[in-house]
Amino acid sequence: IAHIDCMYVVGIMGENFTFPVQIDQRVVEPVWKKNKDIVAEWEEQNKPTYFDPLRNRSVLMENGSLTIFNLKKDDAGTYMLQYWDSVKDHYLDFKLDVLDSLPEPNISCSISDDELVLNCTARFQGSLSYTWKLSNKPHSHQNQELSIPLKHVGTTTKATCIIKFSQTRRSSEISLIQCLP
Repeated sequence: IAHIDCMYVVGIMGENFTFPVQIDQRVVEPVWKKNKDIVAEWEEQNKPTYFDPLRNRSVLMENGSLTIFNLKKDDAGTYMLQYWDSVKDHYLDFKLDVLDSLPEPNISCSISDDELVLNCTARFQGSLSYTWKLSNKPHSHQNQELSIPLKHVGTTTKATCIIKFSQTRRSSEISLIQCLP
């Protein structure tokens, strides 16, 4: 049996996760296994059948992709999709890792020379993307740190840090006036 390289995928606890299945032909009788046990299958002429632990919280699509709702830590493991293209069997392997849910980011600020320096941090196992938005500026900054000249800090200016991982985002906001001495 020729198994394609195992694809490493990451989901977040409590989120919905869809395995990135890219198949450009008709998929016949897809079967999903987790650690060798069948968790979902679609036999011809029937509706999909689901087994524990994915019963009532997953959906198998006609293109073979599987979505798990409300991801749990113990959904982590090795999954295999087996399907038939009317000539031969195919196999796709996935290793799913489930990370803790995304925390709210922490914002700290300090003053250096004539600038206010904002720093955004979040304890998370995956690599996050960071975005800053200032209430008095239309464009955003893609960075973990943001420096603002003190002369541009208005009394009502707020800064928001948005962290993003996969499809999930969390944000925190700070009033810049509280950073000033």
